[in-house]
This record gives sequence, structure tokens and C-alpha cells, in this order.
Amino acid sequence: MADITRPRFRLTPGEQRIILILGDLFVGIVALLGGIYFWFIVDPDFFNFFEFFIARAPFWFYILPPAWMLLLIDLYDLHRASNWQRTVRGVTIAAIVGGVAYLVVFFVQDDPRFVNRRTFAAFLLAVFALTLLWRWVYIRMYTAQGMGRRVLVVGAGANGQTLARMYAELKPPPFNLVGFIDDDPQKVGKTIEGFRVFGGSHQLTQWIEELNIAEVVVSITGEMRGQTFQILLDVQEKGIEVTRMQTLYESLFGRVPIHHLESDWVLRSFIDEARVSSFYLIGSRAIDILGSLVGMTIFLALLPFLAIAILLDDGWPIFYTQPRLGKGGVPFKMLKLRTMVKNAEADGQARMAQENDPRVTRVGNFLRMTRLDELPQFWNVLRGEMSLVGPRAEREEMVNKFQKQIPFYRARLLAKPGLTGWAQINYGYAATVEDTGVKLEYDLYYIKHRSILMDIVIMLRTVGTVLGRKGR
Repeated sequence: MADITRPRFRLTPGEQRIILILGDLFVGIVALLGGIYFWFIVDPDFFNFFEFFIARAPFWFYILPPAWMLLLIDLYDLHRASNWQRTVRGVTIAAIVGGVAYLVVFFVQDDPRFVNRRTFAAFLLAVFALTLLWRWVYIRMYTAQGMGRRVLVVGAGANGQTLARMYAELKPPPFNLVGFIDDDPQKVGKTIEGFRVFGGSHQLTQWIEELNIAEVVVSITGEMRGQTFQILLDVQEKGIEVTRMQTLYESLFGRVPIHHLESDWVLRSFIDEARVSSFYLIGSRAIDILGSLVGMTIFLALLPFLAIAILLDDGWPIFYTQPRLGKGGVPFKMLKLRTMVKNAEADGQARMAQENDPRVTRVGNFLRMTRLDELPQFWNVLRGEMSLVGPRAEREEMVNKFQKQIPFYRARLLAKPGLTGWAQINYGYAATVEDTGVKLEYDLYYIKHRSILMDIVIMLRTVGTVLGRKGR
């Protein structure tokens, strides 16, 4: 076999996020120094910037760069970060929220030097402009890297076609999908989903050389032939990266492709690969207790106003309880503020909530958009029936229905249901079985990859969802 090794440079998704974090931190520090310097040049009492920095700059100025990064939390999602329109929108919203937060501090704090307006205004303008410039550079780098990473898919069946369709939706593309290799002679030479089928697996090495391929994605539907397996091993030994379609799908979309998995996937993923450590369980429970106590305090403070609004809009009751399934299918009663009209399911039939559901009251619509209706669930979290982060709690009737229609649906019961979750921040209302399947893909991805850091990121992104009134 000819030597097909070639120098390649590819950043993994984790490495790309680290670059984004370091770039934003550097921009924040530069903007902070610029803001303080702007204050220094108009202060007649100091002639040395270092002395001024030590004497004048209050401690809270030092937290401005990490605070700015928290406001950009949604833009650490690589799909959002690679899209210029979403980037501009996200940075603009962050600047507006930061400005409003400063105004609150300014009117509460009496010392004008402590909340120097010039310094903060200079910081906000500088960090806004520099972040947009840096993110534009990143997008150019990301696009260049993607177009330089040439990918060949082995298998033009259902798995390969799904990957090609999903790839077409990614703007900008994370790599350059060149085409397919398939052993079906009827497919060779034809175009499938807009990509050419070049030849059979026995020609894989030849096409890798001719097309300058850097990565091979294995998307074979059914059993793989021994010859194909050996060829894949050979090209991997020569420096070509070989990736399974399911692994690439998870990496690109943050979802598990439930319609393209083997029957024993749950056993392999959640028994062999995704056992959570005792540290995670203890840490997660500690965060749940602390978060639920804070949440209950906020809820009790808001309850009189929320109760009056519900009463004036649609009368009693204020609360309602509904049986849901928890971890392992154990039922519990979930507590919520009432957002629908009375007797919304008078016939006793469980129905999925719809976007613009006519059963939702006027106040209920506001409560749902802001997620205030879910504040009572902090009580369920404190009791240990729910967690702050996890799959959405579902009713037993709906679980029984969906597990007959959606592969691996019951696997979502391997984790505690959550107030918020990976699916909730990445997808809207599940009004159809197809939508429910997509949300399940996000839920299973979370269960497989969950960690304390991922939980924190989800909670921070939920704050952005609430501030943007995009509740589910």
C-alpha cells in the first residue's frame, strides 16, 4: 500500500471551545485595561498608570472580564459561534444586559468612584467591538479549517444519507464532505443527497489518495464485511482518521442518532461507557440542595404577586399537581403554578402541550415564557424527586405511548428529571412524535456525557433563555 500519510491540522470541538474561552478572556482583559486607562488620563491626581491602577480601580472591576464571558455563555455552543448573525445578536444582547446590570449597581451604590461611569462605558464599548472583531476572526479560522478537512463517507445507505442531509443544514460547514464509498454496484457513479458515490470499499485507499482525504466516516448500515474492516484498519494505521457516523453525529449536533443505533446501544453506552462517578452524584446532589433553597426563597418572595395575577386572570386554584415518572420509572407528584384553563383535560386524555396552546391562559403564557410556572418544582428538587438539570419529567401515559413509537425512549428514565436540561435549551416545543424523538436525542446525549461542568453550563444557558423570554 502506498504511504498516504499527510500533515493535517484539526481542532477538536473541545479545543475550539478552549480557544473561544481564552480569546474572550484576553479581549475582556484588554478592554478592562483600556477602560481604566481612559479613567487614568482624565484624573489629575496621578501621573503613573500602575499607581493609579492599584489605588483607584475597585475590586469589582476585576470580575468584569469573567462576567462578560458568562453573558456570552450561549456563544460557546459551536454552531452558534460559527454563525455570524447569531454571534452579532448574542454579543449585542450581552452588551445590553451588561449595561442594564451596571445601571442597577449605579443607582444602588452611592460612591461615584466605585462605579465610575467613564471606565465602565469605555469597557463596554471596547469589549463589544473587540469581541465582535475576535469572533469574526474565529469564524474565518473555523471556516478555513472546515473546508480544509476533506471527509469521505463509507456507506451510502440510511446512515450515510442522514449524515449528508444533516451536513447540508450546517452553515458554515464544519468540514468538506467530498462523497461516498459503497459496495452496492447500483450506487457507484450515482449522486446521493448531492454527493457522488466514487466506488467500492476495495478502492478506498485509491480514492483517499486521489481526493486528498483527511478523515473517513464509517456509516455502514448492517454488518461490515471482513475485507472492509481490514482496509479501514490499514488506512487508520497510515494516518487517516477513522470515525463512526454515530460518534461524528454526537460531536456535531450534541444529540444521539436514535434511529441509527444498534439494539444493544443502551447497554454499551450506559453500562460500559457512561457510568457516573460517586463524585458526580454527591456534587450534583449538593448543587441541587443549594440551588433549590435559593430557588424556594425566590419563589416565596414572588408568590404573592404570581398568585394574585393567576386569581385575577382565571380564579382558583393557584397550584396544580400532576403525577410524573422519576428516575427508574418511580412516580412522584410534580408541583407547578397553574397556566392552563380549569379542566384542560376534562375527558381524562393526556395531551402534549403545543406552542400557542389555546388551553393556556394569558397569565399562563407569560409564566411559561419566563419559566416562572416551574418555580414550585424547587420543592421536588429539595425532596430528591427531581434535579436542577435532567430530562423533562413526563407523564406515565405519554411514556407508555412514546416507548412504542420512538427507539430507546425509556432510556431517559436512567437519570432524574430536571427543572431544565440539554433538550430544553436546544429545542423548542415537542408538538409531534418526531419532535419528541429529537428531544430524546438531546436527552440521551446529556445522560451519556453529563458532568458537573455540563450541568453548570446548562444552568447558565437557562438563565439566558429566561432573560430572552424563550421558555419551553
